[in-house]
Amino acid sequence: MTQFEGQEIRPVTLPFVSTVDKAHEAVRRINRAAQEGLRPVIFSTLVQDDLRAVVMQANGLFLDLFSAFVEPLERELKTRATHLSGRAHGIADPAAYTARINATNFSLANDDGTGGDYGQADVILLGVSRVGKTPTCVYLALQYGVFAANYPLTEDDLEAGRLPARLEGFRRKLFALTIGPDRLQQIRHERRPDSRYSSRQQIQYELRAAEALFARYGIPSLDTTECSIEEIASRILNTTGIERRLRP
Repeated sequence: MTQFEGQEIRPVTLPFVSTVDKAHEAVRRINRAAQEGLRPVIFSTLVQDDLRAVVMQANGLFLDLFSAFVEPLERELKTRATHLSGRAHGIADPAAYTARINATNFSLANDDGTGGDYGQADVILLGVSRVGKTPTCVYLALQYGVFAANYPLTEDDLEAGRLPARLEGFRRKLFALTIGPDRLQQIRHERRPDSRYSSRQQIQYELRAAEALFARYGIPSLDTTECSIEEIASRILNTTGIERRLRP
């Protein structure tokens, strides 16, 4: 929600206006909204001329976000755009698409210690709670087709000071993530404020115990404090040499 000099602006998305019937339905919704207050502002990304012509008749300020760029490009390149929607959403390479889906399903099935199908994993991310294991696994799957699992170190694991038995046979696949205590406390506080889980003392203990475990078993690790998910994934691949089944 945005305000302009006291006026509340409430955005509404009308996705997949892909047929004339849907365009007319969009117009009806816009016109109903116009009867309730301010005339709506319509930000359009429609590329099909027939659909755009319908929506332009709505009772609102129509702002065409594509025409500002497409028409000058057509004049400059002396050619006309296809004005067809959905061109980027087809499955151009079925094998790559299948690889991406299979890797993503694997990561979701083996998230946070569930599943345990580590024999098929390319990499198993290890670390305490909220260091970025899950989003990194999903990103590796979607972007590179990598079969990435993750295992969260529990307090029992840390107190034992030993690698969990489930991971013993997969040491060569392990890659550890760690993070600065200040950043981890901020993340955990947003999830469970004022709890033992987000306390400074607990976080420092978990990070010290986890890093000692990584050192004891020679597990490669990465501090994610200042890293984006994209950078974490790239550095894991570069460090481990894992094959990229897909190229972004």
